[in-house]
Amino acid sequence: MAHDHHPGHHTPGPHDPDRHDAPGHGGHHHGHGHDHTDIDWAELAPLLESQAELFTPLYERALGWLAKEVTEPGLVVDAGSGPGVISTLFAETFPGARVVAVDGSGPLLERARERAARHGAADRFSTLCGDIPDVLDELDYPADLLWASRSVHHLGDQAAALTALAARLAPGGTLAVMEGGLPARFLPRDIGFGRPGLQARIDAVEQDWFTRMRADLPGAVAATEDWPALLVAAGLRHTRTRTFLLDLPAPTTDRARAYVATSLTRTRETLAEDLDAEDRATLDRLLDPDDPASVHHRPDVFVLAAHTVHTAVRPA
Repeated sequence: MAHDHHPGHHTPGPHDPDRHDAPGHGGHHHGHGHDHTDIDWAELAPLLESQAELFTPLYERALGWLAKEVTEPGLVVDAGSGPGVISTLFAETFPGARVVAVDGSGPLLERARERAARHGAADRFSTLCGDIPDVLDELDYPADLLWASRSVHHLGDQAAALTALAARLAPGGTLAVMEGGLPARFLPRDIGFGRPGLQARIDAVEQDWFTRMRADLPGAVAATEDWPALLVAAGLRHTRTRTFLLDLPAPTTDRARAYVATSLTRTRETLAEDLDAEDRATLDRLLDPDDPASVHHRPDVFVLAAHTVHTAVRPA
């Protein structure tokens, strides 16, 4: 997706499969108020869904951990659901819960509803379209579990956003925020051409991009990214943090290979002016489907990623 600095609709980042986010920082997607007319969400939905499905093993482990932390929630809210891959996993993880997928994109929410129906959860699955966190005021009752996957960092005042999300929790309810982790890795340090360490240099450029993106957000407020401390400042207690790994080793699947190609293409398009000529040339070769050394053909392509989840509870 184009790089709108929408706090809710983020361009899908190379390291952010299920949402729309920074060009490689890995932020996922969410709805919060911006002009999205330059983005064809309906066209992008299949890609977003496919990429999120690739990361399903990671999400399943994260939700399995949450299931031990949260006992039989009545209402689960996915704030920034995109096409609903994680929302549907919540419906499967908590078969007694009502699940609400929240996003700023109608086409993506339509995709989420269709997915829930395919998985037999339509009778307890609904959607809410609008800007996060304000649209959460439209919930019928407070959430027992509110999940925000890489959406908070696209809101200018992250501390205020967490406070607003915490206010939508029922007493004893849990806020789970997926933020941080490690940049994804797709290739060995030395790939046989170009300067070794390409992805590490891309990481540095992406961090600068992310800093600029944050600074440009409406109402941007600098904050130390100590997520447990931010959750406590939002009035929550009993913080927990855990990181979950996606490990798809080489030789990888066609779906994983396609994800790598899409991610590096986005990096090439978005960050080209910040990379030196040699690294741009290396990326061009890696992305040339006619080159046997490209990610389309080389046998050493893999996907290794780590996402961190922070949780805290609203006092009863």
